[in-house]
Amino acid sequence: MKRILVASLLGLMMVAPAAAQTVNAGKYTVEGTNLDGSAYTGTAEITLASETTCVIEWDTNGTKSSGVCMLNGDAFAAAYVLGDALGLIVYKVNGDGTLEGAWTITGKDGSGTETLTAQ
Repeated sequence: MKRILVASLLGLMMVAPAAAQTVNAGKYTVEGTNLDGSAYTGTAEITLASETTCVIEWDTNGTKSSGVCMLNGDAFAAAYVLGDALGLIVYKVNGDGTLEGAWTITGKDGSGTETLTAQ
């Protein structure tokens, strides 16, 4: 019985991992909600900076911000500057290439949401 269990566990460990998620450089359409729940729209552009990092620039409702980003599994995160504040957004990379995220800004309560869709 122990041999069957060990063989079964070894077989499970050898199953191929799921396909790696990827985020493509390029332009994205932005749809999001602010900390107060109001909606915003705009564009974002992701540019590769190295094998592990990228630069992301947003233009939402006439407000521009930029930051550094990186992909880790199906999580895509960016730290950014918005005026005098620092911000952080963490996206989930979906199979269809969209990025769904939640963001916050230093010194503010709550979080907003944001979806990026490749143009």
